[in-house]
Amino acid sequence: MKKEPNRLIHETSPYLLQHAYNPVQWYPWSEEALERAVKEDKPILVSIGYSACHWCHVMERESFENEDTAAIMNEHFINIKIDREERPDLDHIYMDAVQAMTGGGGWPLNVFLTPDKKPFYGGTYFPPVNAYNRMSWRQVLASVNDAFKHKRDEIETQAFNLTEHLEASNSFGMSAPGSTQVFTKENAKLMAENMLKAADKTWGGFGRAPKFPQTFSLQYLLQYYYYSNDQDALQHVNLSLDKMIQGGIYDHIGGGFARYSTDEKWLAPHFEKMLYDNALLLSVLSEAYQLTGNSTYRSVIDQTIEYTEREMLSPEGGFYSALDADSEGVEGKYYTWSWQEIHNVLGDEAELFCNVYDIQEGGNWEHTNIIWLPATIKEVAERNELSHDALEDLLKICRQELFNVREKRVRPGLDDKILLGWNALMISAYCKAYAALGNDKYLQKAERSIQFLEKNLKDGNKWYHSWKENMPKYPAFLDDFAYLIQAYIHLHEVTGENGYLSQARELLLYAIDEFDEEETDFFYYTGQSQKDVLLRKKEVYDGAVPSGNAVMALNLYYLAVIYNETKWRTRAENMVQALGSAIVRYPTSFGVWAFLLQQIARGWNEIAIAGKAANDYLKQVNHIYLPGKVSMVTDKENNEYALLENKTSENDETLLYWCSNYSCSAPEASLELFIQKLKKPEKHE
Repeated sequence: MKKEPNRLIHETSPYLLQHAYNPVQWYPWSEEALERAVKEDKPILVSIGYSACHWCHVMERESFENEDTAAIMNEHFINIKIDREERPDLDHIYMDAVQAMTGGGGWPLNVFLTPDKKPFYGGTYFPPVNAYNRMSWRQVLASVNDAFKHKRDEIETQAFNLTEHLEASNSFGMSAPGSTQVFTKENAKLMAENMLKAADKTWGGFGRAPKFPQTFSLQYLLQYYYYSNDQDALQHVNLSLDKMIQGGIYDHIGGGFARYSTDEKWLAPHFEKMLYDNALLLSVLSEAYQLTGNSTYRSVIDQTIEYTEREMLSPEGGFYSALDADSEGVEGKYYTWSWQEIHNVLGDEAELFCNVYDIQEGGNWEHTNIIWLPATIKEVAERNELSHDALEDLLKICRQELFNVREKRVRPGLDDKILLGWNALMISAYCKAYAALGNDKYLQKAERSIQFLEKNLKDGNKWYHSWKENMPKYPAFLDDFAYLIQAYIHLHEVTGENGYLSQARELLLYAIDEFDEEETDFFYYTGQSQKDVLLRKKEVYDGAVPSGNAVMALNLYYLAVIYNETKWRTRAENMVQALGSAIVRYPTSFGVWAFLLQQIARGWNEIAIAGKAANDYLKQVNHIYLPGKVSMVTDKENNEYALLENKTSENDETLLYWCSNYSCSAPEASLELFIQKLKKPEKHE
């Protein structure tokens, strides 16, 4: 019998389309659904997930594809499906509500609303029968339906109180700007110490399982090491990156990183691969390579970019969002191997390969094998008295043979929508990789990507959050603008082209108009023209992706230096001061804020290069790790920007200036000597 589709059939989101043939009469978030809830006076069930979410698929198979369960949902509720990546604004609101109610959160997120969109009950995954100390989904449906009909006053009170709590939580952790002096070297040290207290000194990273990369904390520790020469900070960054690269969270066969590890050793990932994770890891790996020159980091940067271009790049030049964890309904099946498979493919070389990558006959994870490195290839070579280079060459051939076999497997699902903010993060990653490695192809790809975004996700002054099948959707959110401004800044840093600065400035002015909260110096997540949300949230935590407010503060300060705009500098400082004590005490939750706090305390590194070889010199300067860098180049007298004022050169000589607050040291004609100064600042404590 042919199944009839529900209203999701007209959507473009892969996640929503996965549910288009469920017997549940799903709506997308829309006026039609919301108006029906009011007209029929029914509670709204909002179910939120994303295409690469394993437990979302499980709950769909168990409950949403079940005819009897669907009949209950259709009779008593208005059912709305949301892709959290398309509508992060709604996800933020209702995730906060569920966390307030239950103390936990995650996806799938299932939350029940009154007809006027106020949440009153919710949770995450619910099994089809009582299990895992959870009510069954049908029990939840029955209980909520009964309460809505017979205890309506209690429901309305709960919804009102919860909404009031969400409104109040917008001010959590904030104090009046200027109420405390936070921009000190002592606080910079204290933040590093607090990060290292949470550090896993054996396996790297922070805390215990599950483990996320926490790239912002690692970037802060790199910055702190540059200024303080604290070896513990650098050592933990190297340990963390090394263990992630050796672990199963990194795909040794095809490149790229999974979202997080379910264990402390980075062995067993949740196998979905997200664009933003790979972009953020590329950025920190590029910075670590600048500082250390570690050839492994260079290789992993190249391999990860090769992966993203092979698996996640659209023909038009934009990057897709994610690859699923599951294939053929089994989590990780595409990426794991049996001992026998390895031997069948590699033959005589299988024993050595299994020795290096911990491939066991009974499996190293759930009766199958994840390819990982319990010890480095160098350590294995020394232990077996083998040449490191010869062993690496042999393993490279083996990995390619396994890759060729894996390519014939049923592939994980691809979430092929293109998101503005995540693509902007990828552009920044390309710029950082280009700066560190000098590969011109990376700069070309970054510029092609920004051109794609300008062509397809922009309409006049309006930008869109999502794009698929030549269709842009949803007004861009704060994160989109924050990451996009930052991407334009990074493009300027590596090209010296001031046109990118003009674009960044124009976007900043628009974002201030559209997202500004008048009572504070912070920004709302949604624009003032967007009317379909319960309330306008402010996001300040740096989580899986950086806080839009934190990145906006960075952008404000950077462009304040470029344009000598005092009000932007003051606003950025006020934002940091308002969160000051929370940043210092909990820096792993405020990594980007911590970076900005320290940079303001230390002073920004302003570089001006004047002369005919300015762009060539810029490329060499960019190869050096230098946090808080604002650089500008000119081949002629240019007084349009404060940093370039009176910066000239004579007799075809190119001069380099290192400045702070536009006060510059004597110009240096020797690029080599200038770079040595950058590498060894006279700021170590």
